[in-house]
Amino acid sequence: MGRWSAFGILARVTLPTMGAVPVGTVWRGLLLVSLAGIVWGTIGPGVQLIHDSSGLAPLTISAYRALIAVAVLLGFSLATGRLTRSWSSARNEWRRVAMVGVLTATFQMLFFVAVVVTGVSVTTVVCLGFAPVLLLALRSAQQRRLPSAGRGLPVIVAVVGLMLVSLTGSPIEGTSPPALGIFAALGSGAAYALSAEVAGPLTRRLDTLTVTTATMSVAAAVLVPSGLVLALVRGDTLTSSNTSSWLLIGYLGVVTMAVAYALLFTGLRSTPSGSAVVATLLEPVTAVLIAVLFLGESLTTTGMVGSLLIVAAIASLGRQLEEPPPQ
Repeated sequence: MGRWSAFGILARVTLPTMGAVPVGTVWRGLLLVSLAGIVWGTIGPGVQLIHDSSGLAPLTISAYRALIAVAVLLGFSLATGRLTRSWSSARNEWRRVAMVGVLTATFQMLFFVAVVVTGVSVTTVVCLGFAPVLLLALRSAQQRRLPSAGRGLPVIVAVVGLMLVSLTGSPIEGTSPPALGIFAALGSGAAYALSAEVAGPLTRRLDTLTVTTATMSVAAAVLVPSGLVLALVRGDTLTSSNTSSWLLIGYLGVVTMAVAYALLFTGLRSTPSGSAVVATLLEPVTAVLIAVLFLGESLTTTGMVGSLLIVAAIASLGRQLEEPPPQ
């Protein structure tokens, strides 16, 4: 662990420095994080299908998704006889566990708010684009120097690619997105970035099952009451007789939350959070490919170029991480 700089409470729980990591481990970690991004790319189309067939609101779907994910994780821990040990380990790191869980829940809730107010395209660009830029700025402030071209260029290329990919989505009505949606997207991006920062050291102290179960339990403790209470207040439906919708919700809980976050946390052991956040930009690329292959949408030249830029930026991260950090 490196020496903390003067960022107050935030700096004491974030911004660690990483030593040299074996080349094979670097690429394996980056691959796992990228797989998490690919899996997350199925969330948007899945939520849209569920909403269209069942009428369930996105926040309600998010609440059920979190509930299922935690049930699966706790059940697996119990079945493997690791629940007590995991609880004991997580309790020793309860501050960091709680922060990752709350930040994860905040990221998801604010993202849904931004989508409702501003639309998918603008929200995706602002949220996922702001996250790596924020981490790059924090890292530069910690090191008290501007980022090198090798570290800054992949972020710039990835964000440009993200903007191009977002143009393939449905256009937003009106020319001036509401400020509330922009602020919610910025808050969502910040929460996502900081959750990755805080989770990094945690993944190197605890095993993947413990980290995933503990942090997702905290996230569910926030998401489930919020989503269901809001649905009651708004008069939204809480149930559905559509079997395929519940199967899709089960997929979202098990695969896109329990499994995907396990992939992310495992990858964070050898991948710095800034690089991990860039790698998960494969999420919108995957969503576009799903829309083209299964939902009848066409892939524009802009979308193709943007996707290639994101993939190129991620590939460059692996080469960059092979190099030992500056002393």
